[in-house]
Amino acid sequence: MHHEDCLPISATTIYEMSLQSAELLKDNITILTGKKPRGLVRLSGGNVAEVYQVTFSKADPIVAKLGGGLVLEARMLTFLKDHSHLPVPDVIHVDNSLLLMDYLASRGTLNMAAQNHAAELLADLHSITARSFGFKWDTVIGGLHQPNPETTDWLSFFRDHRLLYMGQQAEESGRLPTQILGRLKDFCDCLERWISSPPQPSLIHGDMWGGNVLCQENQISGFIDPAIYFADPEIELAFSTLFSTFGDGFIERYQEHRKIAPGFFEERREIYNLYPLLVHVRLFGGTYVASVNATLKRFGF
Repeated sequence: MHHEDCLPISATTIYEMSLQSAELLKDNITILTGKKPRGLVRLSGGNVAEVYQVTFSKADPIVAKLGGGLVLEARMLTFLKDHSHLPVPDVIHVDNSLLLMDYLASRGTLNMAAQNHAAELLADLHSITARSFGFKWDTVIGGLHQPNPETTDWLSFFRDHRLLYMGQQAEESGRLPTQILGRLKDFCDCLERWISSPPQPSLIHGDMWGGNVLCQENQISGFIDPAIYFADPEIELAFSTLFSTFGDGFIERYQEHRKIAPGFFEERREIYNLYPLLVHVRLFGGTYVASVNATLKRFGF
């Protein structure tokens, strides 16, 4: 979860950790993989973990991620690998402080061909359903806890476990003013004016900003950093527009596979984007508070 630069993940400067830490990481990777790393290159793409491309003399590179929530991240990637056609990296090793994954090439851009491919992949993902909203276990988004109690009613799930939960977390962190939380609660009391349950729950990636979408040669090479659960798929489509991850071409191709009901672009998109905005308020504060405030005003609260 990051927000300012929506380019695919890319190699930047040589690792920014201490030499001692780098050597310890290399030694650990050697023990876990049986191969001695040649070098570490810092990868861009997030604020909540350190991510490195690990190169070897005679083997394909891998990715090493250091941070929190890694066991859950690995479980989500494995679930997607086992239950969907969404391209995600294979998990090589995970523990509480280190996640090793396949390295997915990502030198392309989200051009029209790549967006069309993304639309097909996400439409297919959203066709995977379950008996209830939420998930079998809680997940994480941007390193934050994401509760997923299995719930038969989408409106109550979205209200209680997305908007109100993250609003409360943002307020307790000191980043969301208490007065705005109060207005959010009033808005949530009236959600049924705009939101209703979709025909069935859909599996979503859950964190659809550009840095989590990898491209290579006009195709999507993979999706990373999932925050999965079963939801109204419109919340994924809304998120994909929040930081201009995808454009009109994506939406047009998506609708060739799954129709978007009237009212999404006029109203529901902004309502659903309150959740990622609240996540960003909890993580960063700043201008995201004004965005939440503007959305509440837009709906009369």
